[in-house]
Amino acid sequence: MLPELSNILKITELRQKIVFTLVMFLIFRLGTHIPVPGVNAAVIEQLFTQGNLFGFLDLFSGGALSKFSIFAMSITPYINASIIMQLLTIVVPKLEQWSKEGDEGRKKITQITRYGTVLLGFIQALGMAFGLKVAIINPGIGSILLIALTLTAGTTFLMWLGEQITDKGIGNGISLIIFAGIVSRLPDGLYTIFEYVRAGTINIFNVFLFLIIAVAMIVFVIAIQQGQRRIPVQYAKRVVGRKMYGGHSTHIPLKVNQAGVIPIIFASSVLMFPVTIAQFIDVPWVKTVAGWFAWGTPLQTTLYALLIVFFTYFYTAVTMNISDMAENMKKHGGFIPGIRPGKPTADYLDRIMTRITLAGSIFLAIIAIVPNFIGAITNLQGVYFGGTALLIVVGVALDTMKQIEALVLMRHYQGFMK
Repeated sequence: MLPELSNILKITELRQKIVFTLVMFLIFRLGTHIPVPGVNAAVIEQLFTQGNLFGFLDLFSGGALSKFSIFAMSITPYINASIIMQLLTIVVPKLEQWSKEGDEGRKKITQITRYGTVLLGFIQALGMAFGLKVAIINPGIGSILLIALTLTAGTTFLMWLGEQITDKGIGNGISLIIFAGIVSRLPDGLYTIFEYVRAGTINIFNVFLFLIIAVAMIVFVIAIQQGQRRIPVQYAKRVVGRKMYGGHSTHIPLKVNQAGVIPIIFASSVLMFPVTIAQFIDVPWVKTVAGWFAWGTPLQTTLYALLIVFFTYFYTAVTMNISDMAENMKKHGGFIPGIRPGKPTADYLDRIMTRITLAGSIFLAIIAIVPNFIGAITNLQGVYFGGTALLIVVGVALDTMKQIEALVLMRHYQGFMK
């Protein structure tokens, strides 16, 4: 294994890409410690000790939100803009046309996504500034605008940083920034466990049980993330002039988890809405209703799982156009053995995808609600493990390793992944 890994450092181009990516990570981590002007950081920290709504959001910013630094919003506005553009591509004909025009079309969509990021970021920053007005040293329109512009500039800089990593580094820049933010919270989690053990709150058995559950979840996530149903496809032979084309076999890889982490993000956003609103409305019945939706309650956990299943089917149906897939196969002379081309092929693929998506949605629901039970089983409170964070970390790590593997194979006949 070590000789294979040493191949990475021997390739100058790959070594430069890795170093560039690490430097960008360093800049990102330095930015999380630059505070937004005009804000009392002590008041912000008190808000994060009152509940885990802000703590959940702080996880993805790498601690920048609890410090209320210039990167407090992280790359969230860009993710929201990307999801909105992906959904609009299905609805708006012009965007759908651009998505089929190759690199030029993707550049236009990317440019609109950037503008959308700035707009959504400014709106979110204004909401944060108004919502956290109690922490502003001199509350006023000028201070709120300054804070909103600073947060928007921080998010825009992160978006640029992510694009630089994608172009000059290794892996997907935006995903790696989220990855770096989540992984940066790992030392805090380990320190919390150490303090629990030292204080006698938990024992070594609790830590050992937590490690077993953590390893089992990671293996489970990797297995499902890599899982796919391969549909065999054969292409008929065609004679054009004196040359023969086609006549080969391939397959369509249908992933078990086609929707990724999007269903969890959608479901958590819907359930966080009443809790977030209740924090700024001092009405008794609103507080009572928000209590029903508090993180970890039976109602919240049940609705969370059901919404994840629903959004998994919804997002998969929106992003996968099975009819176009079947039509393209028919145009190029492809067919599934035993299935007629055209509508029968589309119906067959739809039936297979429905069954696979059920397994994927149940997997996402389990991964999302397991953190609610880990604390009760191991007595480890305040250590978040699982859900969206685990899916992102594992998914980004696998994708980045595959890209490194591809670059290694270009120079050597043997990679480092087995």
